[in-house]
This record gives sequence, C-alpha cells and structure tokens, in this order.
Amino acid sequence: MDKIISFMEGTTPVMGALIATSFTWAMTAFGASLVFLFKRINRAFFDGMLGFTGGVMLAASFWSLLAPSIALSPGEGLTKVFPAAIGFILGALFLYLLDQLLPHLHVNFKEDEKEGVKSDLKRPTLLFLAITLHNIPEGLAIGVMFGGVALGLPEATIGGAVALTLGIAIQNFPEGAAVAMPIRRQGASRFKSFWYGQLSAAVEPIFGVIGALAVSFFTPLLPYALAFSAGAMIYVVVEEVIPETQRDKYTDIATMGLIFGFVLMMVLDAGLG
Repeated sequence: MDKIISFMEGTTPVMGALIATSFTWAMTAFGASLVFLFKRINRAFFDGMLGFTGGVMLAASFWSLLAPSIALSPGEGLTKVFPAAIGFILGALFLYLLDQLLPHLHVNFKEDEKEGVKSDLKRPTLLFLAITLHNIPEGLAIGVMFGGVALGLPEATIGGAVALTLGIAIQNFPEGAAVAMPIRRQGASRFKSFWYGQLSAAVEPIFGVIGALAVSFFTPLLPYALAFSAGAMIYVVVEEVIPETQRDKYTDIATMGLIFGFVLMMVLDAGLG
C-alpha cells in the first residue's frame, strides 16, 4: 500500500485521477466478466452486494468528502459550514435533474417502472443508463480529491484519495455484475452483456479528470466540489441503491451488506487518510 501511495504522489492531479478512475472502471469490467461464467447470481448475494455498494458510498460521502469540505472552509461556526451545505444541495440537485431527464430502469424494477423522459429504449440500455448514473458522482469524487491533493492542503491527502479509490473500486465490482447479469437473462450474448456492464463505468475517468481540473484551476471551489460529490452520492444511495435492495425477501441481508460496506470505507479512510 505504501508503494501505491508513493507512486500516486509522483503523478500530476489529472494523471492521478485518470489512473485511479481507470482502475475503478477496470473493477467494474471485472464484475461484468462474471457473465462469462454465470447467467444468474443468487438473489440474496446480489442484494447483499448492492447494500454493500450503498454502504461504501454513504461512508465515502462523509469521511472522504463532507468532513474535508468543512475542514477546508474558512470562517467559524455556521459560516464554516455554508460551503459544504451549498455544495451538498447542488450535488443532490444535479443528480435529481439527471434522474428526471435520463431514461433508465433500476436493476430490480419492472419494465413499467422506468424513470426519466419517455423513450423506446430497450431494457438492457435502460439498465446500463441506471448504473451509469451511479458512476458519475464516484468519478467526480475521486477527481476532486486528487485535485485537492495537488493544492498541498493537509485536509486533502494522497492517502485519503487512494482510500476513496479503493472503496469505490471494491463496490464497483458488484455494479458491473448488476448490469451484465440482467442483460444476459434478457437473452443477450455474453459479450454484449459484458460490454454494457463495463461501459457503465466509462464515465468515471471522464468525470474524474473534470473534477481534478476544476479544483486545480479554481482553488476556492474545493470545499464546494467535495460537498457536491457527497450530495450526488447520497442522492444515488437513497433514490436508487437502497430501493433496489428492498424488492425481495432479502432486505436484512442487504442492510447488513450496507453496514459492512460503510465500516470498510470508514476503516480505509481512517487508516489511510
């Protein structure tokens, strides 16, 4: 782990963000590759892993994003919290608008429950777009963290950026399977199912680079950008991830998955950040 941190310290913020988000993209592809071995995943395991994903995102929102956002903000008392509050609300609104505009379908939902603008897109595409929504704030969060590291601020550390990357990479594994497996069950080929699964995370390097560039050029944006990513993540967890885990009889397993995901991300951030 020390070698990884040392290596990332020697990169530029944009290159660091690109490397990190490419790794999280690769983990999504690894999860999607399960479609070459299986056509189905046990529903209890699947819901547990989705819950785990939500737990990682919840913990990352506070430990890796909101807490540094508040620490980096100037002033005292309520004034110090304003940038985090404003950024958090804007991040949630950003995902809300995407959720309203982008046609998509949650993994465990029926065809008539699709969201966004009306369209004739097929179920595989709608599932792909739903997971793509998950990945936008994740890529942005990693990019913002690496951009903050470049500014030399003690609240934004390379260890924290690496911890965030590891946490998101781990939870991206089930997300890749969450796209590929349902598409495979719809009758698509293994390769097509894998292609959609890995492609859902292709937005992470794009938004990672955008996040790193934004805070590198506009330093005062960092507290807002960190909180923006947190707000977007929380919106995804509450509006999409948790409801997806509550559609069957394995809600308790999904809840425990969320707890374990939260604890893992907390330990990673506290231990490395």
